[in-house]
Amino acid sequence: MRLKKMKSLQLALLAACAAGSAGLSLASSHREAPFITTSPKVDATDFYMFRSYEGVAANGAGGRSDYVTLIANYQPLQGPYGGPNYFSMDPNALYEIHIDNNGDAAEDITFQFRFNNKLNNVSLPIGTGAAQKSVAIPLIQAGAVSNVNDANLNLNESYIVNVVRGDRRKGAASAVTKANGGSASFEKPVDYIGVKTLGNSAAYATYAGKHVHEVNIPGCPAGKGTGRVFVGQRQEGFAVNLGPIFDLVNAPLSVITNPANINAAAANSIQDSNVTSIALEVHKDCLTAGSETVIGGWTTASLRQARLLSGAPASGHQASEKPGGAWTQVSRLGQPLVNEVVIGLKDKDKFNASKPNGDGQFLDYVTNPTLPALLGLVLASDAAALAPTNIPRTDLATVFLTGITGVNKPATVTPSEMLRLNTAVAPVPFANQNRLAIVGSLKASPAGTDFAGFPNGRRPKDDVVDIALVAMLGGLCMANGDADTFKLNSIPGVAGVTSACKPSSVPAGAASLDVHDAVDQAVVPFLSGFPYLNTPLPGSQ
Repeated sequence: MRLKKMKSLQLALLAACAAGSAGLSLASSHREAPFITTSPKVDATDFYMFRSYEGVAANGAGGRSDYVTLIANYQPLQGPYGGPNYFSMDPNALYEIHIDNNGDAAEDITFQFRFNNKLNNVSLPIGTGAAQKSVAIPLIQAGAVSNVNDANLNLNESYIVNVVRGDRRKGAASAVTKANGGSASFEKPVDYIGVKTLGNSAAYATYAGKHVHEVNIPGCPAGKGTGRVFVGQRQEGFAVNLGPIFDLVNAPLSVITNPANINAAAANSIQDSNVTSIALEVHKDCLTAGSETVIGGWTTASLRQARLLSGAPASGHQASEKPGGAWTQVSRLGQPLVNEVVIGLKDKDKFNASKPNGDGQFLDYVTNPTLPALLGLVLASDAAALAPTNIPRTDLATVFLTGITGVNKPATVTPSEMLRLNTAVAPVPFANQNRLAIVGSLKASPAGTDFAGFPNGRRPKDDVVDIALVAMLGGLCMANGDADTFKLNSIPGVAGVTSACKPSSVPAGAASLDVHDAVDQAVVPFLSGFPYLNTPLPGSQ
């Protein structure tokens, strides 16, 4: 029923979304809060959630189309030259992906990842005769590496995955296991140290591909409990000129408002970096509940509440820290860059520690956003030049808190921030995807129908920066018209918050529909199948 309704409203929804109903974000999340800058191993950078498009036909059928892919990236801006320790995951942290499948702003399913880093203490005999001693090497490899158990590898990384149903701390946990053999321990390939250690990119891709694990997920409907998991280093998949963006949007207004000037400001500044991806593919029927086809998702990382640092640590790997106490959430990411450019500096750590059901405390940042005024100041020397006047911004708050009616809004929803995906929408093959998703579908000639991307979930190719810039500058109010066509003058479930979201409230007018960040997300290299993000860059590049 939901999918039929969406199809019947196709033209109207395309117009609304093309006008910017994309959310509040402007880019991925890197070093977004004061505390997280001190703990990069638990810093979430991007969260993707989409119907799997590996091997699907043009009509969205076949291949892996019955599955949903969840990708949580951590450890931002990894230099490929990051030796000698590289970027192992934190064994003292808890990494989680949460799913809300009934719209109540609480997790119903949580996938928990814990890591174990085993030091092999590879040593070399130094000296001869009586003077010879066996001495530990200073690197994580003593020669070429061909598999995760190679004798030359000084550090082995592995992980376990538990699925928790209900409350993440009180619900019952069950182990995800390998489909072949039933082991609950999964190997993580070592980071791409370089071509001498691990071969060229094709060789590393083969090496890493051996650790895409087929899994059994307990608690799923009969016949729907299989999936795949992969954890490992990948090439950064986000396109953004990170330096210019935070240097007060250091690009001319003419570049930003003219689509012909895409890629004119500078090259994508972070494509020479890697990240660490936690990727999981789960049958869609294992994630949904009842007749509701919309799921909400977000990722978090938690550390123990206390730690004791030793001034004389024992020999070992990461042996200085002795953690204890309850798990304390320090990172949270649903829609991209909400914390980075929407939440005020004083509350960034608070947002990272919060849960969706407490998002009412951040409502002012959404209804009275500062970013449009900042854009006006830095691009036109006038805070009022670009900032829409419909305060409170009910257009942004509706998308931010509830999802879009007929696209990805649950039948019953508690207002809260998360990435929402309608699992009833068929995937689009990678080659046919429009980087602007629903927005691009309206602009395409002939008109396209790519409903499978942001803000309906998020795929790696989706240019969320451009879509969200349109939203920030009031494009949705241009489509809403004077008659409140899309019911955007209030927020479902939030009483007493109203505004006049209409064309006269948009200073940028029609130009608000064409803004972009001068970088094209579609030119970033990706894989056409799981785990979708590209082979990482070698340290010897």
